[in-house]
Amino acid sequence: MRLPLRFLLAGALSGALSPLGLHAQAAPAAARAPRAAAAIPSPASILGWEPGADRKLPTWKQVTDYFSALDKASPRVSVRTLGKTTLGRPFLVAFIADEATLANLPKYRKIQQELWDPRVRQRTRDELIAQGKNVILITSSIHSTEVGGFLTPFVIADRLARGDTPEAKSILANTIVMLVPSQNPDGVDIVGDWYRSTLDTPAEGSTPPALYHYYSGHDNNRDWYAFSLKETRYTVDSLYTPWVPQIVNDVHQQGGNAGRIFIPPYMDPLEPNIDPILTASTNALGLAMGWRMIQDGKTGVATNAAYDQWSPARQYSLNHRGARILTETASARLASAVDMPFDKLGSGRGYDAKTQSWNHPALWPGGRWGIGDIVAYQSSATWALLVEAARDRTAWLTSYATLADRALDQSHPWTASDVPAQFVISKAQKDPAALQRLVWSLQHGQVEVHESLPAGSYVIPTKQPFGNYAKALLEPQEYPNLAEYPGGPPKRPYDVTAHTLPLLFGVAVTAEKTPSVQVGALVPPVAEPAYATPALGNARIAIYQSFNASMDEGWTRWVFDANKVPFTSLKDAELRAGNLRAKYDAIILPDQAANQLARGLAAPYPDSLRGGIGTNGAAALKAFVEDGGTVLAFNEASDYAIETFGLPVTDALRGVKNTDFYAPGSLFRVEPNRASPLTATFTAPTPAVWFEESPAFTITDPARATAVLQYPASGSALLSGWLLSAPRLNGTAAMVDVKVGQGHVVLYGFRPQYRSQTNATWPLIWSAIARSAVRQ
Repeated sequence: MRLPLRFLLAGALSGALSPLGLHAQAAPAAARAPRAAAAIPSPASILGWEPGADRKLPTWKQVTDYFSALDKASPRVSVRTLGKTTLGRPFLVAFIADEATLANLPKYRKIQQELWDPRVRQRTRDELIAQGKNVILITSSIHSTEVGGFLTPFVIADRLARGDTPEAKSILANTIVMLVPSQNPDGVDIVGDWYRSTLDTPAEGSTPPALYHYYSGHDNNRDWYAFSLKETRYTVDSLYTPWVPQIVNDVHQQGGNAGRIFIPPYMDPLEPNIDPILTASTNALGLAMGWRMIQDGKTGVATNAAYDQWSPARQYSLNHRGARILTETASARLASAVDMPFDKLGSGRGYDAKTQSWNHPALWPGGRWGIGDIVAYQSSATWALLVEAARDRTAWLTSYATLADRALDQSHPWTASDVPAQFVISKAQKDPAALQRLVWSLQHGQVEVHESLPAGSYVIPTKQPFGNYAKALLEPQEYPNLAEYPGGPPKRPYDVTAHTLPLLFGVAVTAEKTPSVQVGALVPPVAEPAYATPALGNARIAIYQSFNASMDEGWTRWVFDANKVPFTSLKDAELRAGNLRAKYDAIILPDQAANQLARGLAAPYPDSLRGGIGTNGAAALKAFVEDGGTVLAFNEASDYAIETFGLPVTDALRGVKNTDFYAPGSLFRVEPNRASPLTATFTAPTPAVWFEESPAFTITDPARATAVLQYPASGSALLSGWLLSAPRLNGTAAMVDVKVGQGHVVLYGFRPQYRSQTNATWPLIWSAIARSAVRQ
């Protein structure tokens, strides 16, 4: 069960607690007998070893056992289960504050909500600031190979539960900490079980041969506007929406050959819809944390490096009033230590790990680096954040109230440039489910959606608490052209650059500076869409699943499951064995580099996991297509298909340097070939595809191959995001249908199911599968 914004807000203002806002509530702290610090369980009493011990990782049961014991022992800690994960594990949050605060959480949540929404204030702004607390959300180990995040929550919780220092008392008195021990509990066991099974083998410290989130793998922290994953929703529905925290500490790890930790400020560019107060407060807090860590003897602290502040897919808090303090600590080989000599250190984006600079002032001398160092750095950074935020509680709450006032007053200079008054979405869309998903997604992100007057449309005013977030998702992105240095080559973006939901979902939306319709009643929360199963005949479908795990494969399964389309996961042994046509009509090769598909894993993995599709698998795929089967190759897998099947198609971008052409994740305009049966149900009002380091096709034999989608012959195909050297795409094909023997190979030069978000291009998958069901 997920409770929408209106219900949560109404419950808060009536003094009630929603089941998800504070789920599985423990007895009020005031009614619980005080306990001496000595009675509080230590992490080692549950784990059997100290957090940070070499070659030791906890199971998720050990994590839950520890936090359950802490909840029972400490009046400063209240642990709640928010629901079950994708694979059925409990998803936890620990509320941590002094005893008096924990006894009155409904009171403080009401203060918090009056601060962030001036329209419901029942007390003066100054009274709310004086009475409120800094609400800080700490999220850990969403990426499960970043294993320090399994253990740092133990250290922080223990230090707060038993701490008696002035710093600990200040944090507890001024702060409500919401500590999520892991945003991916399933991955704690997937990675931990693999790690333990490989100890004292050549594979020790290697990445598991499977996604560490069932659907998304590493992409699980890119789900912060689509809300496709259960775990994202628990954090949003139960923590962000009812509490709207002032600060979020997102605990991560990075590569191990540069600095020891990254802390904001972020690099340019800035997402233009984020209030400058949040950018400035994030910068100030990050620099203060770095100052304290260096003062305490930590070295290799880098700021203004590597990571930018662009996409709401990973910057949800900055689009919802919360400074986002991302920390990225250097990794080891999971929990196994590495030796990193100083002369082997390299460069990160924006600094050199062997050179002092303003944003990397204290050099790490090199040497041994292990899980204990990772936990020490992460814990040091989080503690510095908590101390600084507690010390400046009044300043943080004052900024927070000002952010709320500015959201409803568009006269401020930073919002004065070309901001539409509203967005209008006609209810007469060709894909009602996509329309429903758009409204549901906006509401889930706390955007208020209204009926229009006269009726017939939805209206989203930008003058509302989270109007800038709505604007960020509904407008095309114009990622700026940055240079590595003045007059130098283009600076490549850190991550994807587009997030325009109307183009992704295939829904027509109009931005209006001068309103054409009036704003009517608030739309009650719409239900999450339940997608109708597409008409695929009796097609038998397989999705190839490599041991060199592909996130795109996981998202493909998500789309099929969401649309209730049955499929089989096809693994190497079955594929190499052949006789595929007897079992399947369509085989999907998700996005993966050609050599990874062909070769798969190698040493140090066991023989049973090595080899990929291999020579026998390639022969089996060719026989499958020759005998009437259809292969669908997504994005980079198209290059494998071109080589394997000897197709009369070339990749026009193959071998082109990324300094001559680059598009890291953008939305491009395409022109459908309406004579092709594969475009019959492709009805997006603006035909667009998700291009992410993708191929672009040139057909060498039109008698065998047909362009299904083509890029414009002239001008730029860019609709949203960033594109270097647009002319290289002109006239090339984005999707090609090739006849091979009695079957077909369909090449998709894009990701038609990108991170579950591209409702607009799902029909291009279904049409190719539906045709395969007809015996050729």
